[in-house]
Amino acid sequence: MNSETRQWLEADWDFGWHPFTDQSQWEQSEVPVIVRGKGVYLYDSEGKRYFDGNSSIWTNIHGHSHPALVAAIQKQSEELCHSSYLGLANAPASELGRRLCGAAGMDRCFFSDNGSTAIEAALRMELQWRYQRGETGRRGFVAFENGYHGDTLGAASLGGVGRFFASIAGMGPDLTLARDLVELEALDPERIAAVVIEPLIQGVNEMRPWPPGMLRKLREWCGRTGVHLILDEVMTGFGRTGELFACQREEVRPDYLCLAKGLTGGCLPLAATLTTAEIYEDFKGPGRTFYYGHSYTANPLGCAVALASLDLCEHQSFLERIRKGAEVMGETLAQLDELSLVKETRRCGMVAGVELVGDRQGAKGKEACLRLRGLGLLTRPILDTVVWMPPLASSEEELREMGELFVQALQ
Repeated sequence: MNSETRQWLEADWDFGWHPFTDQSQWEQSEVPVIVRGKGVYLYDSEGKRYFDGNSSIWTNIHGHSHPALVAAIQKQSEELCHSSYLGLANAPASELGRRLCGAAGMDRCFFSDNGSTAIEAALRMELQWRYQRGETGRRGFVAFENGYHGDTLGAASLGGVGRFFASIAGMGPDLTLARDLVELEALDPERIAAVVIEPLIQGVNEMRPWPPGMLRKLREWCGRTGVHLILDEVMTGFGRTGELFACQREEVRPDYLCLAKGLTGGCLPLAATLTTAEIYEDFKGPGRTFYYGHSYTANPLGCAVALASLDLCEHQSFLERIRKGAEVMGETLAQLDELSLVKETRRCGMVAGVELVGDRQGAKGKEACLRLRGLGLLTRPILDTVVWMPPLASSEEELREMGELFVQALQ
């Protein structure tokens, strides 16, 4: 280990506090210090190269340091890095709002900072909308068991994963957890404001897909009962499932569409909550202002790079490459299914999980990820399920390389 790496690690051990990390085990752990990224690869301070196997926590789409994204940030930084969105507009935000609404088939765009705040904004909008209409009985939310929607208090209160959210149980909005549509249909809709779901596949629930057609049936139920539908596409948005947005696979238009992670191609923090004209119109007039926002709302740098990313996403080859990449991943997953250590593999588009035979306490998953890191592949486990979510720009050759590293580590 060189002296510079040692200095950075010691500063981290002495002053850093990492998310979702047992700090007692972290301190004195010699981990890679990432200093550079190019394409699907990250490079540490010792010069070692790693395949970014979980897209830097599911954010990277077009690869690291993509020239179009870098150029957009550089150009915007020479003109305007930030200006308040309270009482002012800025050009990149105006254009991005127009294009996101057009791409998603929605009407209005509210910007924030990350996936949690995108969900938080939707919850606050929904509660205020019901209040303004005198629908005081409809204050409850429904989410699904083992779902995950973020870490701010409102978003976290929707979570169905006990190890993350037990400490704040009951502190957020009124919540009912359902396992499936059968349980949902047994509830009294007159007490429900909205239902929240990760469409097509649950991420933190060890990458578990929903049954085909489930989202369309949920939309139909919401239409019949007057319950609003909030789609959490923080993970699934921008091509992950083979469509630009996961809901488009089943031709579903939600009442709220929450976006983050891939919105800027994995470059800068930015989120958006898209909604309908019906909801937006009810916030006009005295006493109906939506009092929610952030200092960096609609940050011009983030909006500029998001526009450049959207240009790449709307290129004809983008979804074609993802669908072909998903096929290549499926071929490798079939090989992994033959290994004795693998309990099950699950995939939706270019989102996959490899569940290992273990005690479901996470020891096998952690060991596998450490082995993969030693082989030059970075990813993280969810208990004993190893996440496989590469940048969407990965070539077929790179995806096969990643699959070979998986096979090698598990063998």
